[in-house]
Amino acid sequence: MEFIDNIRYKKIKNAVGRAVADFDLIRDGDRIAVAVSGGKDSYTLLHILEALRRRAPVKYELIAVTIDSGYPGFRSDVIASYLREQGFVHHLETTDHYDIIREKRRPGSSYCSICARLKRGVLYTLAQKLGCNKLALGHHLDDFVETLLLNQFFVGTLKAMAPRMLADNGETTVIRPLVYVEEREIIPFARENRFPVVCCSCPVCGTADLQRRRMKKLLAELEKENPAVKRSLLRALGNVQPRYLLDRELQRLCDVP
Repeated sequence: MEFIDNIRYKKIKNAVGRAVADFDLIRDGDRIAVAVSGGKDSYTLLHILEALRRRAPVKYELIAVTIDSGYPGFRSDVIASYLREQGFVHHLETTDHYDIIREKRRPGSSYCSICARLKRGVLYTLAQKLGCNKLALGHHLDDFVETLLLNQFFVGTLKAMAPRMLADNGETTVIRPLVYVEEREIIPFARENRFPVVCCSCPVCGTADLQRRRMKKLLAELEKENPAVKRSLLRALGNVQPRYLLDRELQRLCDVP
């Protein structure tokens, strides 16, 4: 696919390339499963990784992977048809997650959290099944800083996401190449290039859960005074000062002469 070659495209591609270099996300010989949900973020991730692959000094493979959670009306056929037209290798995995969620979800609890956990397990298994040593997810800069705030305000941990981490299965490395890309850049990029965005068709499709909506609203208010607040929060994640935190294990490490 030929993108609209404008400043936005170059900015996103350069940001992803910088993240790949900064966090050693891709190495020669990697076989990467790219989770494609049908949303703007995952389409952007897949296409930008492919654009970089064509000119990269190392060789790597991409396999698009889609999880059909069984929500009535989910148009996995639209995703599959589009990716096939674009020349991507694509694997569609059908699951019974919707039935599990209806049975297990507590009244008033988030659909997204339980759905994400179920999908994550399937994605790890699929990556191994498809011979992929890495799994690329479409979390962008906003997701990183919103998760940081959510964990501080509601969980009591100083934690966000990692751009690169070994999954719980001990086999698959999860990478998040959009870490430097703001959602405000992805939205018009997806529109300009006419990505066939598909809703997951869950009961809360198109809306963030209440707590995440509150974080988005808080950041929007803070941006009125400091337009760089999200990037400042992201920089803070890479500028940790352990001596000034209350974690006792870190304090013991800092006190070692």
